[in-house]
Amino acid sequence: MVAPHVAADPPPPQGSLLRDLFTIERPPPQPSAVRRLRMLVLLTAAATVLVDLVNLEYAPEGGFGLAVRTIWAMMRALGFLFLMRTIRYGRVISRPFGLILAATTVFAVGRLVVPRNGGLVPPWPALAGFALLSLLCGAVIWLLFRSPAIAAHLTRKSRFREVPVWVLTARVAGLSMGALLLVPCLVAIGTLFDEPRIPYPVAVPVVVGWLLVTLGLGFVGPWIMIFVILGKRWARVVFALIATVVLPVGPLLCWVLLGIDGLLRDGVPIVIAAVVTLYGLWASRHQPRGLRI
Repeated sequence: MVAPHVAADPPPPQGSLLRDLFTIERPPPQPSAVRRLRMLVLLTAAATVLVDLVNLEYAPEGGFGLAVRTIWAMMRALGFLFLMRTIRYGRVISRPFGLILAATTVFAVGRLVVPRNGGLVPPWPALAGFALLSLLCGAVIWLLFRSPAIAAHLTRKSRFREVPVWVLTARVAGLSMGALLLVPCLVAIGTLFDEPRIPYPVAVPVVVGWLLVTLGLGFVGPWIMIFVILGKRWARVVFALIATVVLPVGPLLCWVLLGIDGLLRDGVPIVIAAVVTLYGLWASRHQPRGLRI
């Protein structure tokens, strides 16, 4: 008697990772709400450049510090263009990236609006531009987090690993801390060639140490975040400790070396990034780890 033929299980797909790597990703259908949001983001990018140019014309301060802050503020225009693409492709990361980008842009431009010397009120073109940019950034954040149509669109995750939303939020905010620390550090380096707020024997080692730690964080931070995404508990603890240290030390350095002006202009964005990083790590502590590669 011949045994009945039993169909064997199909072999597992081979080369799926390679197929994912070389597959051209197609964007999902774009609802009208998404198109309006992308146009708003594009308008915000253009307004960022325009307001920076206006502030540069009316800024009472000059020198190395103004150049660093202006370049850093205008680089955010490129960030908004990248945000347009992530929204177009329905990326979940659009929300945390848009939040950090819009919030820090307001302070990046605001640090150029507030006059260091002279009158208390900046020129009306600079003030009007800052108000316009603040409204645009606020509208971008509102639509990203409050629009049901956009929330339904921003659902696409990585093709290689499923990552919880709050882990992505912590990743974006955590990686931004290095850049937010570097900008005031470069401004503080510029003060060493003029008149630092504290004596040279103290200012020089503090600024050099600040620079070395910031560069180290920029190099090590992305590697630690890879293990955070992989679900390693030790990596979450390490990055939480880093954010906990940056939260008070970053604003303190800005205040000591750059004064109350630096505390408001540079310290507040550092606080925002550190707090969002810590909250993202805390909110994702019970969420499932990455499921597939």
